[in-house]
Amino acid sequence: MKHTLQQVFRSGKFVVGFSIFMAILLIVIIYPWIVRYPPLEIIGQGTFFPPGIYVNVYDSIGSPTTYTLHLDDADAKRIASKLKEDDRQAIKEWLVATGVPESEIDTEDTAGLLDLWVNNFDPKLRVPGMTNAQRNYYIRLNTALDGILSTEGVIIAAKDPDGVTLVEKGTVKQSDYVNIGETANVRVLLLGTDNFGRDVFTELVKATGVSLLIGFVAGTIATFIGVSLGLLAGYIGGFMDDGIMFITNLFTVIPAIVLLILISFSIGQEYRGPVTIAVVIGLTSWVWTTRAVRAQVLSLRNRDHVNLSKLSGHSIFRIILRDITPYIASYVIMALILQISLGILAEAGLSILGLGPRTTELPTLGLMLNWAFIYQAQILGKWWAYIPVIITIALISFSLNLMNTGLDQVYNPALRE
Repeated sequence: MKHTLQQVFRSGKFVVGFSIFMAILLIVIIYPWIVRYPPLEIIGQGTFFPPGIYVNVYDSIGSPTTYTLHLDDADAKRIASKLKEDDRQAIKEWLVATGVPESEIDTEDTAGLLDLWVNNFDPKLRVPGMTNAQRNYYIRLNTALDGILSTEGVIIAAKDPDGVTLVEKGTVKQSDYVNIGETANVRVLLLGTDNFGRDVFTELVKATGVSLLIGFVAGTIATFIGVSLGLLAGYIGGFMDDGIMFITNLFTVIPAIVLLILISFSIGQEYRGPVTIAVVIGLTSWVWTTRAVRAQVLSLRNRDHVNLSKLSGHSIFRIILRDITPYIASYVIMALILQISLGILAEAGLSILGLGPRTTELPTLGLMLNWAFIYQAQILGKWWAYIPVIITIALISFSLNLMNTGLDQVYNPALRE
């Protein structure tokens, strides 16, 4: 056993795959202990917040300590955040369309460009060829540019005791800064929020754990059924072999995805939990394991040690368990690894079709993709809602298949270096 493990961990492919898989598993286990937010908690009023650090504005204004910093590029960054290069080109196009000579327009001269804009822009003006969407864009842009070059601070006002007039309470200067560590409420959203306003990263970690559970349960069931039937068909032969192979061939003719869709649809949304889906996947994914194990057993059942056990009067099940199963143990492990990977992919496929686990309890990787596609994240360019999920599925499948390839190189004499 020790020698076998040494050989396995000398395989570079297995080590790389194992390291990736264990890293994912450790994140799934450790993260919920550090960050104790419910994975399906709606924290955002709105959809698809971009990734970043969110600081409570109320707390930042009322911060106990305000720091004054004079940074050379602060004004440039403030202007750039409100007046991007695309906006500069759009202003130029509008000015040219309204009769301003192009030679007088310099998009790099912010003050001059804004001066031309203020003097010429009229929200009521109908420019020939301009759509309503473009017109609304220019109106929003005009509102955003209001006071962009101002050097005055923002006045904080509150109602006086009689509740009639506003009284100045303070001024927030452009050079005022607060330390994020001294702000009471800060939330880090590494992957922003999804269409429901939920933390995508927290949801992704939980979904990965649930999908791994589905893959493990489905893989275990499929491997157990496939190995059991393969052992019986390969060793006993005769009528037992014919019966098992008839059922196996029947399942081979019908695509597994069709069976999954039909069974999942017949169960109903309210009864489709993660374990239920895993069982359904496992019950429809054992076919190729049965055929492969049967082929292995056919080559083993006439070996000398097996014939010796027969002559000794040992029972069929004792011979199968003690004289045949140990010789295919490595293959069983590799089959289990592949079945786990296939189980995760099958759940993702079902969920994208809307036939995965119910959506009200636990997220899965497939459900996250389903939600992102339904709310058109890929069309709106909200990459954080679906690309991390796709990468996670790809990494899990890649690591498991890499582990399987490494084991195959260790146990298969034809592939040993």
